[in-house]
Amino acid sequence: MSVPVFEEFEPAADCGCPGCAQQRRDLALGLPVRAGGHPAAHGARRALVLVTAAGVVLGGGGTGVATALARPGEPAGPFTPADARGEAASDPSMPPWPGPDTPQGGRGPLYGTPGPGPGTSPTQTPTPPTTPVTTPTTGQIATGVLRRTTRAEIINRAKLWVTAQVPYSMEKYWSDGYRQDCSGFISMAWNLRSNEWTGSLDRFAERIDRTELQPGDILLFHNPANPTRGSHVTIFGGWTDYTHTSYIAYEQTKPRTRKQATPMAYWENSDRYVAYRYKGVVSGGSGGGTTGGGSAATQATPYPGAGKFGPGTDNAYVTQLGKLLVERGGRKYYSKGPGPKWGEADRRATQAFQLAQGWKGKAADGLPGPQTWKLLVTGGGRSIGGSGGSGGSSAHATGFPGRGYFRPGQSNAYVEKLGKQLVKRGFGKHYLSGPGPRWTEADRRNVEAFQRAQGWRGGAADGYPGPETWRRLFR
Repeated sequence: MSVPVFEEFEPAADCGCPGCAQQRRDLALGLPVRAGGHPAAHGARRALVLVTAAGVVLGGGGTGVATALARPGEPAGPFTPADARGEAASDPSMPPWPGPDTPQGGRGPLYGTPGPGPGTSPTQTPTPPTTPVTTPTTGQIATGVLRRTTRAEIINRAKLWVTAQVPYSMEKYWSDGYRQDCSGFISMAWNLRSNEWTGSLDRFAERIDRTELQPGDILLFHNPANPTRGSHVTIFGGWTDYTHTSYIAYEQTKPRTRKQATPMAYWENSDRYVAYRYKGVVSGGSGGGTTGGGSAATQATPYPGAGKFGPGTDNAYVTQLGKLLVERGGRKYYSKGPGPKWGEADRRATQAFQLAQGWKGKAADGLPGPQTWKLLVTGGGRSIGGSGGSGGSSAHATGFPGRGYFRPGQSNAYVEKLGKQLVKRGFGKHYLSGPGPRWTEADRRNVEAFQRAQGWRGGAADGYPGPETWRRLFR
């Protein structure tokens, strides 16, 4: 008995005819559970294979049909997320991985033992770990689950996959343990302890307005009705120009990881994408994006302790301190950097900031204490080069206070001072009233006009004042 040969085809993603639509649904239901297929459909398919095989055997046809229908490399039994935990799957004390099955790849632990990083084996599928990775198992994020990271680190991790040209796959895992699809890419870039999917990433983030996007944030579209239809997520890498109609997107998509200019928010389903910010971001650094800076909320990192600063220290807090000092007028003390290794430039810049507050003696020793740190991360106090006395408050007397003051939703005296100076310099045509202390689109457009008058273009003229904009405006 000969076995019929069937020709398979890939239904067009944008074709709405009943045939292609049904085929897409059938393909989704036919996926193995480890790729997000439904366990019931998987079990039914196996039953069909077994029944068909039995019928052929009884008819003298051997196992040819069973072999033809079974998928290469598919396990003998239904694959569930618990199977990914190796020996731990038999441990009843281990909590299950929650969340619905999804053809984009479901929630699960990291795979294998992370190696030296991406780039060594584009098709590597690490073996499941024998010890589960601690991850949240309820709707609340457990204490200690979120790993702190900076925007620069998020973008740099994303670039690793771009450089390695990691192939897209909903079933394979890269050498760092993360699944090679769009949500696995975000899990990797955010340095999560697990592989998430588009239906769970929002639990690790806070929703923000698109106008607040900064490098390292994400744009997420999750279609709960049918995750196979359009669900996707990208990393925001910075605006491409002042119009804010397109941005640099880092994404994992077919055929491999890419970085390219993308219309806001995406090529399709644009209005359904939601902007999110990872809750573990501890710095306003942009990591190569064009917007830079950060809101007060993302910069307000608790004081890490005196042991993180001083000779011999090397950590992310030193980098964050240096960036904050640069924003407050300390650029001249750094010939390069700032970086994670403590240097004399950090001490001198810190001391200059402390002296600007009017502090003397040990209070201005160049080592940041709790009060120094608080003023820096909240944008308080006087900037380096600002007024050292209690007198005048002229426009020229205060250094750049920090980017966090000039963002949607902010209201403070610096915004009003900026607006008045813009009017004084002839760049106030967009004000219908004011200027006032609340940041508005009129402020942004007036700042943009001033920046463009300096000959700046693209991200350098995005309407948000940085140290150089501030210096030129008030000189």
